[in-house]
Amino acid sequence: MSQEAKQNQNQLNIEIDEKTADGTYANLAIINHSISEFVIDFINVMPGSPKSKVKSRIILTPQHAKRLAKALADNVKRFESKNGEIKDYEQPPIPMNFGPTGQA
Repeated sequence: MSQEAKQNQNQLNIEIDEKTADGTYANLAIINHSISEFVIDFINVMPGSPKSKVKSRIILTPQHAKRLAKALADNVKRFESKNGEIKDYEQPPIPMNFGPTGQA
């Protein structure tokens, strides 16, 4: 099998629909985990609003969570090398009184 044929065999065709491509804004992520999974809830918290809803929930295996953490760290490093340090402004604590936090 040629090198090109091997590369074509390993390609993944990924599609995205228009609604998903528009994205969902989130300015807070809450991460919980059990022995078998990581659960990341993405939330849009609006100033002055006492209530917010989870906009998206992503569930990952521990191995995929570790890969995501590494990929995100690598991308932040590349971004900062081009654009300068990202400032991490101190945020007031947000009360975490929503939903179940049980184990799977």
